[in-house]
Amino acid sequence: MAPSFDWWAKEKHRGTPVVVKMENPNNWSMVELEGPSEDDFLYPEGDLSMRHHRHEKGRNKNAKQLTWVLLLKAHKAAGCLTSIASALFSLTSVVRRRLASGRTDSTDNIASENPAVKTRFYSCIKVFLWLSILLLGFEIAAYYKGWHFGTPDLQLQYLYTLTNPLSVKGVFDWFYSKWVMIRVEYLAPPLQFLANACIWLFLVQSLDRLLLCLGCFWIRLRKIKPIPKQGSVDLESADAGGYFPMVLVQIPMCNEKEVYQQSIAAVCNLDWPKTNILIQVLDDSDDPTTQSLIKEEVHKWQQEGANIVYRHRVIREGYKAGNLKSAMSCSYVKDYEFVAIFDADFQPTPDFLKRTVPHFKDNEELGLVQARWSFVNKDENLLTRLQLINLAFHFEVEQQVNGIFLNFFGFNGTAGVWRIKALEESGGWLERTTVEDMDIAVRAHLHGWKFIFLNDVECQCELPESYEAYRKQQHRWHSGPMQLFRLCMPDIVRGKISIWKKANLIFLFFLLRKLILPFYSFTLFCIILPMTMFVPEATLPSWVVCYVPATMSFLNILPAPKSFPFIVPYLLFENTMSVTKFNAMISGLFQLGSAYEWVVTKKSGRSSEGDLAALVEKEHKHQRGSSVPDLEEMKEEIKKQEQQALNKKKKKKKHNRIYMKELALACLLLTAAVRSLLSAQGIHFYFLLFQGISFLLVGLDLIGEQVD
Repeated sequence: MAPSFDWWAKEKHRGTPVVVKMENPNNWSMVELEGPSEDDFLYPEGDLSMRHHRHEKGRNKNAKQLTWVLLLKAHKAAGCLTSIASALFSLTSVVRRRLASGRTDSTDNIASENPAVKTRFYSCIKVFLWLSILLLGFEIAAYYKGWHFGTPDLQLQYLYTLTNPLSVKGVFDWFYSKWVMIRVEYLAPPLQFLANACIWLFLVQSLDRLLLCLGCFWIRLRKIKPIPKQGSVDLESADAGGYFPMVLVQIPMCNEKEVYQQSIAAVCNLDWPKTNILIQVLDDSDDPTTQSLIKEEVHKWQQEGANIVYRHRVIREGYKAGNLKSAMSCSYVKDYEFVAIFDADFQPTPDFLKRTVPHFKDNEELGLVQARWSFVNKDENLLTRLQLINLAFHFEVEQQVNGIFLNFFGFNGTAGVWRIKALEESGGWLERTTVEDMDIAVRAHLHGWKFIFLNDVECQCELPESYEAYRKQQHRWHSGPMQLFRLCMPDIVRGKISIWKKANLIFLFFLLRKLILPFYSFTLFCIILPMTMFVPEATLPSWVVCYVPATMSFLNILPAPKSFPFIVPYLLFENTMSVTKFNAMISGLFQLGSAYEWVVTKKSGRSSEGDLAALVEKEHKHQRGSSVPDLEEMKEEIKKQEQQALNKKKKKKKHNRIYMKELALACLLLTAAVRSLLSAQGIHFYFLLFQGISFLLVGLDLIGEQVD
């Protein structure tokens, strides 16, 4: 007879223990110790009753253990709900404080802005908002009366009402049946037509983006890049055959005391013969203190041997275009062949001219060489990271592809070198729009001049760090092209360029990328989509709401691969910015007052450590004596000034600006999200929810830095 091991099992195994550790009353942690299975016990062959008894006992214990596990899980879930509630309470407090202390965008004092025109767009958004709130309440009341949210049920009930008018009971039912009739007969068809039109525009614009990305991929695959026929030689080699033509360098600025020092220092240290370069500091500042500081800086560099002059206009008309036009009227400009332009926050590397000017040699049709921008504050906050995605796509995809295949793109206004002859033949700088750079580029293209974009030549600058500054910059960048389109349309039609180039200018350059993009982005995702929740007979497919936008965002983010974690915020933020872009596009197209608004983008004065280090190396290499200042000392001075500015910024009180249009659209989208949730709309609910939250964060100025 085989020996029994029941005594061993009884002593050693007393169920499956559960150990509960409570380190924090709000944080329970549980460790389950797995005991031996039933097969681990050896029972006598005939002892079936003992096996059944232990099985029932284990089942009871497992049920108790499961109860404890469920209780602990429930406690943990309750803790999560408590934390969510506290987070929502904190968010509500932040919203209340922002609304109490923030300034609204209606307090912007812009002389050229017509208040009636400015509030018209906001009034339209408010109409949609109040209509959506009214309809949501109406739909909820109808739901409790027995009218269901689903579209098929509504249509069936509507048809039943028409065929059986006596079946309608009560005033509310009568009103709701009439509303369904109006919705089906009069509202759904035009809304669906507008939705279909925007979808087609969306697909055409997405196809354009896809073709641009394929062109960029082809350029990378074949390693296509502009190559100069003969480069310049090193200045120390004393080679008389080097190509060093006369170059005029212009630095236009206006009340930008945060950045003038590093930009002037970087330009004065360009590697170019001093006899062949002249630097013009074109100061349009109306602040006497800023004027004196810039004058002093120019005088310091003059003492160091730099060929630099200071110019200040008495009559400050035409903004930047007027400033550049005035500078080009100087008598000594005729001695120079090329002009390089740098805005006040741009810091070119010492070899900038040596890498750009040689492209003009033996290429008489070339009018412009444009360099790429890079940014010293690209990782400063979420706003600068999102801007980087857009600008990386603009430079590496749009401008590079158009430069390689069409020899044309829009001049960026800075970090470029122009042939002065091309400027003069195209009519020079004109003050008729706020995008004088795009204006001169289009006119030069109509005169047959070619452009080159150098993706491997970078010039560092700053990105706007506050939403207010970025918003005003985007308004100018999107209203100006529409002004220019109205003015240039007759010249494009009468131009001597080919039909293909005319079509590219009209349909791709202006209409598709400057007009259609902000139009469908705002109309489709901010107006039509919420309205389809209240008029369910008009629908938007899921691929329009989710899949195509996600694909386009993926393509846009490819030139900046480090920004992939921000692909979802980027998609939501671009739709949020469509409000500003659409408003700017309408202002420029119909010549409203805000189309002529020009606000200098606020700078923080961040310096480029890489450029300063390069300047230090250059000093040790060339040893030009008194012609080069002590760059180590300059580096320390800039660091000291940055620290002082940072301390001053901490002490200085900042304010939040409340953006009413964005807040109104946030309420509209969140209301539509509630309607979508009640009708189980799926992906539409999530899009409306997160897009509404995105509008709420932007409307409360919770993205980027606040302004002083």
